[in-house]
Amino acid sequence: MKWIFNNLQTPEANLACDEALFLECENSDGPEVLRFWRPDSYFVVLGCGQKVSSEVDYDLCKKYNIRILRRCTGGGAVLQGPGCLNYAIILKIKSYNEFSSITRTNQFIMKKHASAISKLLNKNIEVKGITDLVVDNKKISGNAQRRGKNAILFHGSFLLDLDLNLMQKILKQPPRAPDYRENRSHIDFVTNINISSNSIMNALMKTWNAREKLCKLPESIIDDLILTKYSKDEWNFKYK
Repeated sequence: MKWIFNNLQTPEANLACDEALFLECENSDGPEVLRFWRPDSYFVVLGCGQKVSSEVDYDLCKKYNIRILRRCTGGGAVLQGPGCLNYAIILKIKSYNEFSSITRTNQFIMKKHASAISKLLNKNIEVKGITDLVVDNKKISGNAQRRGKNAILFHGSFLLDLDLNLMQKILKQPPRAPDYRENRSHIDFVTNINISSNSIMNALMKTWNAREKLCKLPESIIDDLILTKYSKDEWNFKYK
């Protein structure tokens, strides 16, 4: 597996990069890749099927100049910004027997990540909901999956030093939530973890045996996805 740490110039480009690496693996037998990136501005990312009006305070986003984008995977709305470490892992379905179904894939990957982060924190990390990493019953990482015929995109965020008060203002109480949330507000449900981004990156690189640096991105696919999808209100506000 190859790895790369790259912050592209815009949130749209970073979302497009995840999907482009997946499509290259899915359609052109591209490499398995572990990618990391850190946002330098605040923006909201919706799951692919979510309604803007149900998840986000649109007026506050407009007031604070926070863009609202939509990713190509499921899961819930998130506030991205400084203090988040994002990762994406692109895997070939044939690589592991556990990739035979969505549920088995989730369980397999989340178990690996829980083990890796538990060693860094020296605390028990649980997998709750579908793909949440949880410490002391508080969420520290949310994750989502997209499957093709040949490849899987599995990506997520780790909360290291995100402005949780801003999250509380911007994101609405979700219409659907895992049982363990127990109707808690965002600020009572999530927490930052005191681990450096480099420590997490090194732990996940070791977990996935990602040794070779990826030197070339699928730039034409990224550019096309930005132009035709991630910069378009037709996609980002697909469900209002």
